[in-house]
Amino acid sequence: MLCPAQPGEDEAWAFLLLPKAVSDTLPRRGRTSVEVSIKGCHFHATLEPDGQLSHWLKLSHWLKLSQERLEAAGVSVGEMLTVQIAALAQEPEPQLPDDLRQALAVSPSAAAVWHATTTLARLDWIHWIESAKQAKTRSDRVIAACDMLSAGKKRVCCFDSSGFYSKSFSAPKAVEE
Repeated sequence: MLCPAQPGEDEAWAFLLLPKAVSDTLPRRGRTSVEVSIKGCHFHATLEPDGQLSHWLKLSHWLKLSQERLEAAGVSVGEMLTVQIAALAQEPEPQLPDDLRQALAVSPSAAAVWHATTTLARLDWIHWIESAKQAKTRSDRVIAACDMLSAGKKRVCCFDSSGFYSKSFSAPKAVEE
């Protein structure tokens, strides 16, 4: 378990890097929903691509980091953990970001194609939008998504959901000890 060098404004959190051999057993290189078991605690989570054809897991869903909780779970930062991960049999419907929800609400033709796509396609559309690093880029992508959907495109074009070819994704940098 690692702590990010730059945790942002969130509460403290930790992450795990999956070994490539484990990631290779998963159904896709992009975002993947999994069931996770760590020290007897079971939960569903979304693995993020690391740009190296593997994945990483943010642990804020599992454990809000406080010294007391870490100690109670018998976990310490920097510790190697045994983690059991299994891809979910069916990818759950992704949560629609507010900006995309609002854009689809005013574009019936885009919304119709959106609802006609697969769950994995919707996951990739959302991932493409959320992977924008700047607010302007994100806004442009929401507009472009509605335009492409209105034109009948069911998959976002030219998007490498693994980040490998575009190097658009990476795992957080860990605090060096």
